[in-house]
Amino acid sequence: MAPDVQLEKEQRMGFFQTILVALVFLPLLMVASHNFLQNFTAAVPRHWCYIPVGDNATTEVTGDQLKIYVPMDGNQEPDRCLRFSTPQWQLLAPNGTSTNATEPCLDGWAYDRSVFNSTIITEWNLVCGQRTLKDFAQSIYMVGVLLGALVLGGLADRLGRRALLLWSLLQMGVMGTSAAFAPNLAAYCAFRFFSGMSTAGVILNGTSLTLEWIPSQFRAMVSTILSCSLTLGQLFLAGLAYAIRDWRQLQLASSVPFFLFFLYSWWIPESAHWLIVNHRPEKALRNLRWVAQINGEKLEGEGISLETLKQEEESSGTSQHSALELFRTPPLTSVLPVPSNRFSNSFSFFHLALDLQRFEGISIFLVQLIFGAVDMPFRMVVAVIANRLGRRLMQAACLVLGGLFILASVPVPQGESRAFGQVSIVAASVCGACCYCYLSQRTVSGRQTGTGFVTMMARLGSMVAPVVLVARQQFPFLLLVIFGVAPVVSGIVAGFLPEMHNVPLLDTIEEVENRLLGFPAFLPVAFCTFCKCTKKCTQPH
Repeated sequence: MAPDVQLEKEQRMGFFQTILVALVFLPLLMVASHNFLQNFTAAVPRHWCYIPVGDNATTEVTGDQLKIYVPMDGNQEPDRCLRFSTPQWQLLAPNGTSTNATEPCLDGWAYDRSVFNSTIITEWNLVCGQRTLKDFAQSIYMVGVLLGALVLGGLADRLGRRALLLWSLLQMGVMGTSAAFAPNLAAYCAFRFFSGMSTAGVILNGTSLTLEWIPSQFRAMVSTILSCSLTLGQLFLAGLAYAIRDWRQLQLASSVPFFLFFLYSWWIPESAHWLIVNHRPEKALRNLRWVAQINGEKLEGEGISLETLKQEEESSGTSQHSALELFRTPPLTSVLPVPSNRFSNSFSFFHLALDLQRFEGISIFLVQLIFGAVDMPFRMVVAVIANRLGRRLMQAACLVLGGLFILASVPVPQGESRAFGQVSIVAASVCGACCYCYLSQRTVSGRQTGTGFVTMMARLGSMVAPVVLVARQQFPFLLLVIFGVAPVVSGIVAGFLPEMHNVPLLDTIEEVENRLLGFPAFLPVAFCTFCKCTKKCTQPH
């Protein structure tokens, strides 16, 4: 743990650490914009069957014209998917009635462009029989995030955090820009898939690379600051989408900055922790000296030398680890609730932030702004509370609180349950911030693999939620119960997590095993034996 020794010796945030946090904060902010981008690029405007006569602009039609050609639905709004087979001129007369003979929109649709000039919905007519393709496009993006968490997380443990961060930034810039020029929905989904992979790479590697350069006493605060970028990204997206109402221009504006992030990220040095574990102590020492020089400190003669780092390398081991490491090492099974917590966290809450149009009567830009604004103060407070109460209690309390508010909204009419949804979003955000504090405590050789696995579970939860929501019309109350019970159960299980408050970063499996001995494991002895544990299981199961 030589790099931690140097950082803990200073006991403060140096100039390098401050600049590093700022440089990583910006791409994380823009990544958050991509997460929620389809709230605006795939917004569904009011629409009705195209009227062949006098509808040049598709919106400049009179109420009488709509009444003649388009039937009204139960809310006395123009039906979105049907039109009269023949014009119903008699409806212009008082108490006129129609023949009720209707047909699908054979000539296409007209769209209300008062809010958005263009979306993927209006460009490719993803309405009525094609409306599920909108959710398919969002799911494709989430699949990309899931695969990116699995692949890029593991590769970072082998190739380095810096290399994968640079690659992810470049890929996001190229794929996001390409999506803005997609000629059809298939190409758009393909580009969004690779953008999703990049999203996972930027978040995982940017966060881990930063935290490995931060002294442990500031790690909770920095982790919370970085998580706030995801909140500020929502606020930024609301303003950007309000200013740019064309989906292609909005997609382009949110993607081009990643080329700038790619260029300046060449300045960021590789993690000294990772370099030591991967037999590169000379490079680690150069990086430590360079960082010390930027901070105005002297490294040589203060306890760290090439010989010290080589000794650290020999004691750190050389093996690479996969997500199965959680199951092979009995003490590590004590942190198994972390991926389950992230799954239930995303499963129960993430769908709220991706369906802003459910809040009818409120501007979609205002709803996006409110979601981010309500979230921000609580994310800032979580670091202070986590430093006093610890990550375990904070995460458990937030999961239980969020689930209880969802359960409390079951008997409340849908139009009056917005406050419960807001509290659930806040609880989910705080829980996510606490979860990443746990992820940073994994070993260097397995930290990104473990983080990628946990992020993959989170994205799996966000993918399962829309599938479950298909049945919301038939079983609305049952679904709310499911979404509420899941985080409550996970919150109770989170109470068994080991506390990581003020714990230095650990470099080897052995160090983690020693640290976690005494905490309850979540696997039986027989399974541990079957998986060939790296250390004899001495814990009660």
